[in-house]
Amino acid sequence: MQVGIAIIVAAFLTSILSGVFGMAGGLVFMGLLAWFLPVATALALHGVIQFASNAWRVILHRKHVVWPVLLWFGLGAAAAIGFFSLVLFVPTKFYVFLCLGLMPVLVWLPERWLALDAGKPPHALGGGFVSTGLALVSGVSGPVTDLLFINTQLSRHQIVATKAVMQAIGHASKIVVYGGLLLSASARETLPLSVTAIAIFASMAGIMVGGYILDRISDAHFRKSRRWIVTFIGATFLFQAIQIALA
Repeated sequence: MQVGIAIIVAAFLTSILSGVFGMAGGLVFMGLLAWFLPVATALALHGVIQFASNAWRVILHRKHVVWPVLLWFGLGAAAAIGFFSLVLFVPTKFYVFLCLGLMPVLVWLPERWLALDAGKPPHALGGGFVSTGLALVSGVSGPVTDLLFINTQLSRHQIVATKAVMQAIGHASKIVVYGGLLLSASARETLPLSVTAIAIFASMAGIMVGGYILDRISDAHFRKSRRWIVTFIGATFLFQAIQIALA
């Protein structure tokens, strides 16, 4: 029961983070789920709750979604689902925490190294494949998806809304691949379906709170803060991976 309450609270708080910055919340939530649950179950649950959270964010910010970007991204994501379904392996906790810890390094790469623009079909197609593949093997891909917006001239609302659709696609892929695990007897004993349902509504509430905060910050503060936040989170998970390796 304590684990269930912790997951519900985490779903709410991390969704606030995602609602404000369009990132980081899923990163934190995946790490917490991997700590509480077996990795395969954590991946499945993360997919269900984060899909609902991102879908709700899309509904709230639907007028800001840049839909043309998503066609090519979706094609890349579909290719990744087909490919990784054939070679997929379930990572260990060490692997998950290591990926969560290292992924934020991407936000510090010089922009000239990765001059990506989600508005260009080849960039969106490749981004859809890579980010969805990472979502399937590590649980999250937010920092990778974020690279697609380096050279776009979108507002903070457009970035959050469009990226929410991209993230929803990645989380849907985990439901397709891992979702059946949540219906197993062992998973239901550890995590009743009622907890999953409440966590979904908690994540939706968190997104609404995050959207309220998003309306009250500037574009400059938005872009500056998100880099430092995700870096701090990554350092925390990297330290956890080192602890597991040394145990």
